[in-house]
Amino acid sequence: MMTSYDHIELPWMLDNDGKMNVDGVNYFHVKVVGLLFVATTRVNVSPSLVLELLQRIARVIKDYLGILNEDSLRKNFVLVYELLDEVIDFGYVQTTSTEVLKSYVFNEPIVVDVGRLQPMNPAAIFMQGTKRMPGTAVTKSVVANEPGGRKREEIFVDIIEKISVTFSSSGYILTSEIDGTIQMKSYLSGNPEIRLALNEDLGIGRGSGRSVYDYRSSSGSGAVILDDCNFHESVRLDNFDLDRTLTLVPPDGEFPVMNYRMTQEFKPPFRINTLIEEAGALKAEVILKISAEFPSSITANTINIQMSLPKYTTRATFELEPGVFGQTADFKEANKKLEWGLKKIVGGSEHTLRAKLTFSQELHGNITKEAGPVSMTFTIPMYNASRLQVKYLQIAKKSNTYNPYRWVRYVTQANSYVARI
Repeated sequence: MMTSYDHIELPWMLDNDGKMNVDGVNYFHVKVVGLLFVATTRVNVSPSLVLELLQRIARVIKDYLGILNEDSLRKNFVLVYELLDEVIDFGYVQTTSTEVLKSYVFNEPIVVDVGRLQPMNPAAIFMQGTKRMPGTAVTKSVVANEPGGRKREEIFVDIIEKISVTFSSSGYILTSEIDGTIQMKSYLSGNPEIRLALNEDLGIGRGSGRSVYDYRSSSGSGAVILDDCNFHESVRLDNFDLDRTLTLVPPDGEFPVMNYRMTQEFKPPFRINTLIEEAGALKAEVILKISAEFPSSITANTINIQMSLPKYTTRATFELEPGVFGQTADFKEANKKLEWGLKKIVGGSEHTLRAKLTFSQELHGNITKEAGPVSMTFTIPMYNASRLQVKYLQIAKKSNTYNPYRWVRYVTQANSYVARI
């Protein structure tokens, strides 16, 4: 998966949708945690197949190394090369299963010191309830043992939802959608059978006869209606129609137990209000207000808000709320964008930014046409907009003393969160 770029400009590759053709060579790439995984071929091949292959290769490498970053790749170059050699043979894909690769890959991973890494994504440090999972849990290799040859028996289940919402200029929801996945990573020896139970009132399909959503918190109350879903090949659905339980023997490594999609109405976690007022022939003031509409026990992290400004904007000065910490505001002159960053937002709170703009030419009443929209990215641990929940996680016991650790975590992220002005 390595190639010399020669005459290919990297920004060109980053600006397209993952594929391009140059001089008869097809280039494909995916970006995973800041790293580019690239494949090349002269054969006419399905782009979706190659992009999926690159995603699976990234997942396999993460399973073996524990964490995927530049440092771990450099230290484990020989292991990664061996993995690629087994995954692809003479250009043909052999397997992307971590479990199968264990029989053919014999190099041991070199563990990277987690203490020197950048802070983990907030989704990696929260779990169900009030406890927190160990900071190194999601950075463990599935093939390496703990110091002293021990192996900690534990399993991780992540409910990850990416939401897309478009608000009208008056604040009404125009479109809303949730793309979710139940991700599992098992460190259980002997591959015991697992039973995973979801909401009993879970409905699949728009014709399930449920009423539309009422606006409640992510406590799991009320019916959950999914448009569609699919399951990993290891999942058995014998009792799914009866009590919404999934039965499976988890393979090694990280894998999606279930993918789902929901387009029915749900309560958005944030409301965005924008006001633009002209303050003279060459000036205007922008007021941005963000309202967190989730419980105060939940905190959103790494919030970033962007707003496109008129192309003739030359200067912007900002006024943040008095006494606030962890907020930054900046004017990106190159692309004429306002950027507002907040380290965290507690549920139920509101935050306001005022920006005074200076223009190089007179306004003619068209500033709202040339400005916006406002886009937002965020991560909210311990919150899921769909209210889909794991009710219990049962592991077949090998003995009366066998009691592995179970970690269930929820996280909601913005996929496309946009407000028109």
